[in-house]
Amino acid sequence: MAQHNKLGQKGEDKAASYLLDKGYRLAARNFRYDHKEVDIIAWDKEELVVVEVRTRDSAYHEHPRNSLTPAKIKAIAYAAEAYILQNELDCNTRFDLVCWIPHKDDNRWEIEHIEDAFHPLP
Repeated sequence: MAQHNKLGQKGEDKAASYLLDKGYRLAARNFRYDHKEVDIIAWDKEELVVVEVRTRDSAYHEHPRNSLTPAKIKAIAYAAEAYILQNELDCNTRFDLVCWIPHKDDNRWEIEHIEDAFHPLP
């Protein structure tokens, strides 16, 4: 597995643990539909939360929240809609962003959780 894939997987694992600690109930991880993927799908009380996890090492100059492109938002929304239809859900849905940046000097990670971070593009 490439180094950036290992870092991304570690970030997703940390995000899942973080959300569980906040009281979310995980419904799916790495849900795929038609070559599109949602990192985490969870419940925050009665609201379905579609979570994109962005992880960057401290060598990047761009903050992970700035790496979310319109094409990626469209892909996330496409897969999320498929999940909702497959599971016949009728609920409010929110799109969150969890950003992780590991510190090179130690094992600390900086987190930023942005609730309702983006909306599907038409």
